Amino acid sequence: MKIKWKLQARASLRQIANYIKVNFDNNAVIKFRSAVEQQLKVLESFPDIGAPDPLFSDRATTYRSVLVNRLSKMVYFVDYDNNNIVIAAFWDCRQDPNNQASQVE
Repeated sequence: MKIKWKLQARASLRQIANYIKVNFDNNAVIKFRSAVEQQLKVLESFPDIGAPDPLFSDRATTYRSVLVNRLSKMVYFVDYDNNNIVIAAFWDCRQDPNNQASQVE
């Protein structure tokens, strides 16, 4: 399967990486990005590994999520028709999940 990105996912990934850079250091950003890459590799082989996210249970598409680290998670869905894994968003797990879910298209 091929990884596709929504614009919102790229933007939220940059926001989290910038936050880490400002509040920690470049090594922490490198570690975070490495964890993202590792999760993407796992998803390519096992696209259904993430648990269905209950915040999206009212939608026709089954959104799933996986933890990148203890403070961040990646939200995605699998487009079986086009053989794609679509990364929808990255979340800071310390923020209100309902607010974040309402912003995912």
